[in-house]
Amino acid sequence: MTVKVSVPPIKSQGIKTKLVPWIQNLVPDEFEGRWVEPFMGTGVVAFNIAPKKALMCDTNPHLINFYAGIQSGEITPEIVKQYLEKEGALLLEKGEEHYYQIRERFNTNHSPLDFLFINRAGFNGMIRFNRKGGFNIPFCRKPKRFAQAYVTKIVNQVSSVRKVLTSRDIEFKCQSFEQTIVAAQPGDIIYCDPPYIGRHVDYFNSWDESHELALFETLSKAMCDFILSTWHHNDYRKNEYIESLWSKFNILTREHFYHVGGSEKNRNPMIEAIVTTIDTNVIEYPKESQQEQLILLEPKLHYKVPNARNHLT
Repeated sequence: MTVKVSVPPIKSQGIKTKLVPWIQNLVPDEFEGRWVEPFMGTGVVAFNIAPKKALMCDTNPHLINFYAGIQSGEITPEIVKQYLEKEGALLLEKGEEHYYQIRERFNTNHSPLDFLFINRAGFNGMIRFNRKGGFNIPFCRKPKRFAQAYVTKIVNQVSSVRKVLTSRDIEFKCQSFEQTIVAAQPGDIIYCDPPYIGRHVDYFNSWDESHELALFETLSKAMCDFILSTWHHNDYRKNEYIESLWSKFNILTREHFYHVGGSEKNRNPMIEAIVTTIDTNVIEYPKESQQEQLILLEPKLHYKVPNARNHLT
């Protein structure tokens, strides 16, 4: 069985598009609980897993507002198409001046459509805000950014997400990861993709050791299974928190290459880690191919025993 991965309309550094099949393989076929994400980000994992019920949360209100707008019908593929064609034409005419006008307008009015525009026309698809909450990514320096083919691609991505949001019971909330994890009930699965500790990433809120410790403590008390994405090591250093905190749980690793980022030194192969309470011993892994580059189609793993669980303490 192969799994085709849909790319969401919002881009970000560290997006898990190519790791979705790996994460999805941990979810039992018979899963009927609620999928809970304290760090929704682009939503790529949940939108591909497409659970019947989900609680999608983030502290970045602009991400929440954008996807909630698609769910409510305020943002439709047709509206996105008209908007991007109009603003794209002005970008082609005026150049980067128009990008900065839209960015300033967004920082004042917080329009979800303007958020989409600056996200797709900003440098390297980065999402970064200053201390005052203003989006501050510079222009990608591509006045022809919104050519017809690119607009069509984004519109199709919006359409794909809309199908999931209108056919599933999905709730969006702008709140802390602690509040979200505490809301999870037995039978749910929590998926966490926090900012990577010790990496040069920029999110709506910062991330340091105190946050990593708080996440560890909160997940350790969770009433259900969790899956955590983090980094294990690269060619230069290792994630010390794997050993000091997360080693009490099951850990899987694989190589991944990030193409999105503001610094060339951060665009290197990195060993990704999944930390989970799900018993990985009950999963049969197919023989892996070369890992220099991940593909979007992967065979699904098969569980040896249905409903297997192994909460570690």
